[in-house]
Amino acid sequence: MTSDQPEHYQDEVTAGPGGAMTDEVGVITGDLTVATAQRPDGTAGVRVQYTRAAEWYTLTGSPCPVPPDGLKALHQAVLGAIRTGGGAQVPG
Repeated sequence: MTSDQPEHYQDEVTAGPGGAMTDEVGVITGDLTVATAQRPDGTAGVRVQYTRAAEWYTLTGSPCPVPPDGLKALHQAVLGAIRTGGGAQVPG
């Protein structure tokens, strides 16, 4: 990664019961792809999609501040929240 590219993490996860809450379509469930990226304004954006689908949705609570322990830690916390389910949102 070069310094002019924003930091970005992407992983697949299976949502727990109750899925993940999105701004656009409400709760989505099943096998999801989660992308967490540094935004130009210094915040983090978190998007989710059904794995292998074309449409991306904003995970409720995004954008959010990058925590002191960094973007990777935020991404891992998001994955954990989605695995738990219950209409998961960006942890904060």
